[in-house]
Formats: sequence, C-alpha cells, structure tokens
Amino acid sequence: MDFSLAREQELLKKMAAQFAENELEPVAAEIDETHTFPMENFQKMAKLGFTGIGVPKEYGGVGGGAVDEVIAVSEFAKKCMASAATLSIHLITPHILTQFGTEEQKEKYLPRLTKGGEVAAFALTEPGAGSDAAGVQTKAVYDAERDEYVLNGTKCFITGGSRASVITVFALTDPSKGTKGLSAILVEAGTPGFTVGKIENKMGLRGSETAELIFEDCRVPASNLVGKPGQGFKIAMQALDSARIGTGAQGVGIAEGAIGLSVKYMKERIQFGKPIAALQGLQWYIADMATKTEAAKWLVYHAAYLHDSGKPFTMEAAMCKMNAAENARFATNLALQIHGGYGYMHDYPLERMYRDAKITEIYEGTSEIHKVVISRAVLGK
Repeated sequence: MDFSLAREQELLKKMAAQFAENELEPVAAEIDETHTFPMENFQKMAKLGFTGIGVPKEYGGVGGGAVDEVIAVSEFAKKCMASAATLSIHLITPHILTQFGTEEQKEKYLPRLTKGGEVAAFALTEPGAGSDAAGVQTKAVYDAERDEYVLNGTKCFITGGSRASVITVFALTDPSKGTKGLSAILVEAGTPGFTVGKIENKMGLRGSETAELIFEDCRVPASNLVGKPGQGFKIAMQALDSARIGTGAQGVGIAEGAIGLSVKYMKERIQFGKPIAALQGLQWYIADMATKTEAAKWLVYHAAYLHDSGKPFTMEAAMCKMNAAENARFATNLALQIHGGYGYMHDYPLERMYRDAKITEIYEGTSEIHKVVISRAVLGK
C-alpha cells in the first residue's frame, strides 16, 4: 500500500500551489466583492494545462486522472474557492466527452475546452429537479426532417452557465420512459432559442456565477447527442460521482487554507503577554481541525484512487464529499473563532472562506442525499 504521490504529481502539486499563491490569492477578495467571474484566472489555468486534466493529450489535454484533479483543485481552494470551483465543475463536461463522446465530438470540442480556454457547464438541475434528478422536465423532441433536437425547458443553479461556450444539457427525449428517456445533449452558447436568465446573488462563492438557462424551441444538431438516446441518467450519475470527488477536494483545500491562516495568526497575535498559540484551548482547536482535515483528505484521495483504478467508487465518492464538506464548515468555523473579531471582518479572508465553505454541503448532491447513497451501499439495497 503506497500513499505517496508520483514524481509528476508532486511537480503538479508544487505548480498548483505556486499558481494559487501568485495568481489566485491576490485577486480572491476582489472577485468575491465584485461578484466577478474569474475568467482571467481560468485562462491562465488553461495555458498551464489545468483545464485539460483527465483529457487525453491527442485532444489537447494533459492526461492524468482524478488524483491529479484533486491535487490542483485542493491547492486552488486554499486561496480562492471561486476559481477552484470553476475548474472543478468545468472539468465535468470534458470528462463526459472523453468517456461517452463520439470521435467527432471529441475532435470538435475537447481542444476548445482544454488548451483553448473555453468554459464548459453541466446543466442538470431544474426548479423541480434538485436532489431528485429524476424530476427533470426539460424536453428534447427529435425533428427527423431536419435531424435536430428541439429543446424546451429551464435549468437553474448552473455554475458557469452564463460564461460557458459548451453546455451539457440533460433533457427528456422520451418522457414516457422516465429516467430511461433522459439524454445528454451539447448546446453551444449563441444557439438561437437559448438564453441566460437570472444570475443568482449568493451567500458565498460569489465569483462563480450561478445562472438560470432558458431553452425555447432551441434547435441543436442530432450529432450533439452524447452517448445513446436514453443514456443521459447513467451519464449524469457517473458524472456526479466524479464531480463529488472534485467537491471533496474543494472542501479539503478550504479547510487546509483555514488551518494555515489560523497557525500564522496564532503565532503572531499577542494576548496576555504571549502568542495565543500558547493557549491550550486554541491548541486543541488546531488539533481537531488538523486531524479531521487529514482524515477528509485521505477519504478524497482514496475515492480518486478507486476512480483512476477503474474500480467502483460511488459510495466512496459520497463519503469523501459529505465528510470533506462538513469538515470544511467545521474548520472554517473554528478558524474564524480563533481570529475573533478580526475573523468576522470583511477585510480578512476567513469571513469569505466561511461563506464559501457552506456550498460544499449543498451542490453536487446535499449531505442528506449522500447519506442515502452511503446507507444503501452499506445495507446492500
């Protein structure tokens, strides 16, 4: 059993950490304050190959797998959760295309979404279909005469949907079959009948735009169907399993970032004539934060290892995501407490990190949904 990273992964970790410190951290507060999508950060990620993680080199990617994504995303989340989330959620569509796309789709879209620096989005959630993914109502009717699908419906809470060039949209191609009639279809920005609706004003992760997407007689070529008709639910569930590892990485990164800030503050802050690092009560806070975060990290890496090994990982993805998300809230809460009044101030990063951490318990499946997934796996249902 080997818990060490390969040499290439150690180099990736070092590069990601340097990028996060030099490029992401200096603008993280401004991105949050102005609700600005981190497009410039994303373009820089593309130039360094981060947007091509998990995509074969012949399509513009850099290869690697889930472990490599965990490395990059967790390092980014230490400094700027909006940028980390943007990368993590963007990668869902390239990974779907790598696994399920036709050769034509791979050649057309993957270079654009990797080295080309274009953003991708994943559109499953609807006003009536959140945790219940089977409740999707968006329809895609096949027009045989024009060999096109005509989409009608509304998606909500779509991360990066307002900035994406390519969106994987899940729609019913045969409503009579329920989930077996759900399909995945690629829609490009600018397609007639597709408009971006409301941009949500969120509690946290404010630089990562969350949008409403509206489809009104939106026509796309039938060649934009990913996989087979009716394969959409399978594609969505497999994509969510992978995405949950990415969300777990976000949770680990923000927790590690909170610990790092707390250690620095405790060594510098003088109270009662000595650094507060000498206070046992706060030492115990650090011990709890560090232990829980280390455990969360290895749950995430284990799920990523199973993914890369081609082994089942649905339960482990749910475990790592739920655990890392809850720990992110726990760690940022204690870190803010350690910082006292300063931590509560908008000028300090802990206030932003505390707000950002909460979303990891909600998107890519709530903690409650993950408990259902885990319990069913353990009980053999």
